[in-house]
Amino acid sequence: QVQLVESGGGLVQTGNSLKLSCSTSGMFSPFSFTTIGWFRQAPGKEREFVAGITWGSGSADYADSVKGRFTFSGDRTKNTVYLQMNNLKPEDTAVYYCAAGNLIPEPTDSEQYNYWGQGTQVTVSS
Repeated sequence: QVQLVESGGGLVQTGNSLKLSCSTSGMFSPFSFTTIGWFRQAPGKEREFVAGITWGSGSADYADSVKGRFTFSGDRTKNTVYLQMNNLKPEDTAVYYCAAGNLIPEPTDSEQYNYWGQGTQVTVSS
């Protein structure tokens, strides 16, 4: 059983930063999978891709709405991946999810991920 656990959400003001973490319980780590993604879902909206990486590809991909503000990273020594979010805006308010999967042809497609965390709430006040 793979369980992803996100943390680091909270309430911040516009322009501030948050760093989300995603780790796993059990024998697997985020690095056990070929692809890790971050998604978010705002109230009344569909879940959308934020950032993701296929290990070995060399770089992470980002949604246009977060490019230049969010950074995906990972620490193998801590079995944890991160989403650094800078210059937050009210439209970034959502529940953020970490997802993992293997051999995902389209990392921006949430349907292709097998494992999900419970989500962490990010609220940005204006």
